[in-house]
Amino acid sequence: MKALSIRQPYAWLIVNGHKDIENRTWQTRFRGRVLIHAGVTYPKRDYADDFEAFSRRYGSYPERESMLGGIVGVATITGCVDKSDSEWFFGPYGFTLTDAKPLPFVQCPGRLGFFDVPDDVAETLRQIHAGSTA
Repeated sequence: MKALSIRQPYAWLIVNGHKDIENRTWQTRFRGRVLIHAGVTYPKRDYADDFEAFSRRYGSYPERESMLGGIVGVATITGCVDKSDSEWFFGPYGFTLTDAKPLPFVQCPGRLGFFDVPDDVAETLRQIHAGSTA
């Protein structure tokens, strides 16, 4: 399955249904389900500010170390726009997102652009999915 690496706090905001668009400098024709990968860069000072703001706005926010360098959820890309009324859009392009949901964290190296997750990560995600549908 394809994944897209996104810096925190944006990955968390997407998979928890708060952010409905992902800004990029490039367009995509990709449509469909994509795993959301949280990058490894998230300065502690930025986290402290985000923790306070997002806990107040959304009721909770996870520990910094628990959400870096792995798959954190899944969403559906439904389009690529150059204009949007979303409060999260600042362009120049935005991947419109729906049906986002968090997944149990699975450590995974990230890459630029869309990427295929390694076989061992895909297998772990299949096992998690099988366990949730049993």
